Amino acid sequence: MLNDDAQPGTATERAYRFTKAGILDGSLPAGELISEGQVARPLRLSRTPVREAFLQLQAEGLLKLFPKRGALVVPVSTGEVEAVIEARDVIESHAIDRVAAASDDVLDEVVAAMTAAVADQVAAVTAADELAFVEADRLFHTVLVRAGCRSLLLDVYGSLRDRQLRMNLGALGGRFPGRSEGLVAEHRALLDRLRARDAPGARQVLREHLAGTRASVLGAPAV
Repeated sequence: MLNDDAQPGTATERAYRFTKAGILDGSLPAGELISEGQVARPLRLSRTPVREAFLQLQAEGLLKLFPKRGALVVPVSTGEVEAVIEARDVIESHAIDRVAAASDDVLDEVVAAMTAAVADQVAAVTAADELAFVEADRLFHTVLVRAGCRSLLLDVYGSLRDRQLRMNLGALGGRFPGRSEGLVAEHRALLDRLRARDAPGARQVLREHLAGTRASVLGAPAV
C-alpha cells in the first residue's frame, strides 16, 4: 500500500484515501481487524482524523466499526457479487450491441484500445503484477462501455468501480490456478466476436466470462 503522506488534503481525507486504497488493493485484506493506530502511524496523524475516516468508510460499507477493538474490513458479500455481475451483464451487453453496429472507424478504434489493454494484461502476468493486471482488465471493459453507452449508463458503471476492483482481486486469489491466463483468453474471444460484428456471440462470451468471475470470487468453480 502506498504511503499517502505526501498527498494534499485534510488529515481526514488523507486517512480516508490511505485506508480505502489498502482495502481496494488487498493490502488490508477482507476479514482483517485494523486499528486506528495502524493508519495513524505511517501517516503521522492523530487518531481523531483516522476515526472520522473510518466512519466514512463504514458508511460506504467497506468497514464495520467495533468500539475499542478496531474496524473490520468487510468481505465482499454474495449479494454484492450477484448485483455487480448482473449490472455489468446488462450494461456491457448493451455496449456490445452498440459497438458491433458502429461504423468501421469506431469499431476499429475500440478494438485497438481493447487489444492494447489485453497486451497490458499479458505483460502484468509476466511481471506477476496482480494489481496491474486488474487495472488492465478494468480498462478493457471500460473502453467497451465508454464506446457503447450514454452518460447515465456510464455513471452507473463508474459507480461500480470500487466494487469491481475488490471483486477482480478476489477472483485472482489463487484458488483457481491459471485464472489470469483464462481471463486473457476470454478477452481475446470477445474481441474476435466484436471484430466479426457478431453481437450475440460476443454477449455469450461476456456471460461466460462474468460467470467465471462470479465463481472465482465466491470460491466455487463455474457450473
